[in-house]
Amino acid sequence: MDIRKMADEFEPYIIERRRFYHSCPELSFKEWETTKSLVKDVEALGYTVETFEDYPGLIATLDTGKPGKTVMLRADIDALPVKEQTGLDFASKNDGVMHACGHDTHIAMLLGAAKILSELKGELCGTVKLILQSGEEYAGGSRYYVEHGCLKGVDAVFGLHIWGTLEAPYLCVDAGKRMASCDNFTVKVKGHQTHGSSPHLGHDAIVAASAIVMALQTFSSRVNDPLNPFVLSIGKFHGGNIYNIICADVELVGTIRTFSRDLRRNMKSILEGIVSGTAMAYGCEAELEFDPRVPAVINDNAELNEIARNAAVKLYGEEGIREMAPLMGSEDFSILCEDVPGFFGFVGAKNADKGIVYTNHNERFTADEDSLKRGSALTAQFAYDFLNK
Repeated sequence: MDIRKMADEFEPYIIERRRFYHSCPELSFKEWETTKSLVKDVEALGYTVETFEDYPGLIATLDTGKPGKTVMLRADIDALPVKEQTGLDFASKNDGVMHACGHDTHIAMLLGAAKILSELKGELCGTVKLILQSGEEYAGGSRYYVEHGCLKGVDAVFGLHIWGTLEAPYLCVDAGKRMASCDNFTVKVKGHQTHGSSPHLGHDAIVAASAIVMALQTFSSRVNDPLNPFVLSIGKFHGGNIYNIICADVELVGTIRTFSRDLRRNMKSILEGIVSGTAMAYGCEAELEFDPRVPAVINDNAELNEIARNAAVKLYGEEGIREMAPLMGSEDFSILCEDVPGFFGFVGAKNADKGIVYTNHNERFTADEDSLKRGSALTAQFAYDFLNK
């Protein structure tokens, strides 16, 4: 059994599948044609497939016929509302939709791993499951599958992300904090309208909302532990109708990122106190709507961390690994790990010699395809080692 050699042999298949899926991207929760193609691909590899009438994506199973553990391997399949500017021969055919985050490569790497594991079925114990999921860009699309029992009997989950700032073809298998949580919120500030020449006769919701923005930022800089990475951003500030009327209604929309599970658990009540107290100081009222999305991705299972790192070293040596700082972006892979231990790694996309230098979510983002076989190999090696340990 030489998984590295098998990945080399299957590289043309992996790249061909990547290019196919890159050319026909679909937005979150609309990946119906992608799902149809994936069903054919996965069934051709000998997996049984489960789909859902009301939701794209699939669960696939390879039963070795021998007792043992169950490992789930995950890839996301949705694209972004981005007009592609890569100039690739296999660029998106769907105008205004692009795999700008690299989910096409995730699909291809998982299919490559699935092909390897299918070939090695006779050497495996237990069960391999694949989840090709919808709606990751929505920050929570994986929750549907959890609610529909996809994790029943699963002992570990594994996932990879292609990353635009990590040099190709290196792998990152770091333990610890990987990607931050994501929770969104809306604040509605209610004041009292009056003429702009007599502000003392009303209560200015714009001023109150501005104070709320600054109070929230002060929490970030003066209350949060500076050793705890924390980002609070207001992305929308909307209010007012005309230049000479004191505004009565303002809406703020923002997002919060952190690695601290305790802080995240208390975040709603913290925000409520800041928002209501600040608004009251300006004679206004404020209502908070809190929208929890996804926990942080933290590789904190010692056994899985060891398996992942050993797998990478076994395949490509210590020289094939690079460290990467934690990211404040989020990943709904974490939802799969709320009840089942998991490991999340990264695959390098960047290659300046080839002009591949743009980051994820950029209209020119692409990946060095030399990395893809390594992602497939690592995924397959992790599954093989976990099941046969």
